Amino acid sequence: MSKGPGLFSDIGKKAKDLLNKDYSSDHKFTVSTYTGAGVALTSTALKKGGLSIGDVAALYKYKNTLFDVKVDTDSNISATLTFTEILPSTKTIASFKVPDYNSGKLEVQYFHDHATFTTAIGLNQTPGVDVTATIGTPAIAFGAEAGYDTTSGNFTRYTAGISVTKPDAYASIILGDKGDSIKASYVHYLDQLKKCAAVGEVSRRFSTNENTFTVGGAYAVDHLTLIKAKLNNHGRLGALLQHEVIPKSLLTISGEIDTKALDKSPRFGLALALKP
Repeated sequence: MSKGPGLFSDIGKKAKDLLNKDYSSDHKFTVSTYTGAGVALTSTALKKGGLSIGDVAALYKYKNTLFDVKVDTDSNISATLTFTEILPSTKTIASFKVPDYNSGKLEVQYFHDHATFTTAIGLNQTPGVDVTATIGTPAIAFGAEAGYDTTSGNFTRYTAGISVTKPDAYASIILGDKGDSIKASYVHYLDQLKKCAAVGEVSRRFSTNENTFTVGGAYAVDHLTLIKAKLNNHGRLGALLQHEVIPKSLLTISGEIDTKALDKSPRFGLALALKP
């Protein structure tokens, strides 16, 4: 694959991950193992409120093909097949769910040194079509995406974005929701090893005049322990502690509290992922 500007979905991803990744108010337990044939098996149990669900996933790679199958406790089966380099500089992804036979989708990604393109189409009688394009370099990228409903002949969404990447900083602006919202984010690394990072994000929805400003940070205490925190202008305060208890096995504790309504109970989440 090329070393070009990346996919459109990568625009704003650094700030999004710092502010949202691994934060949860659920209880989650994951165990992964590997068979002698090279199949990665992952079992997950999740308690969300009063509901408990689980799933078992199998991941297998053969040459340039990746097979990913998941079965959950509601007897739903989802499968994703990823083919790399069927054609030069391309990746093809086919996915479907059973018994939802209208959920099938085929996506083709093309990577170039100065551009990336993706096209996804639903595998049903009334398919939707999603297209993205990004041009630029790893340092600066411009991109856009659009969704088209072939039944109504209308665009379901269109979004545009720009990102700038430097060794110690990252910034992005995304105009989304058919021009009804705008989001700007900035990430700054405070040391050369990127152990400490600060992030700020401002979003506005024009139709409702709603503004949200969020600041956060992450600090790697050592190579085993990560601390994260975030706070927005609506008073939502979140914190996270993640520790590698044994190699490749992570214990994550996170919580969130509404500082403007301290009489309400805070929400806490616990996740444990065990890998061999």
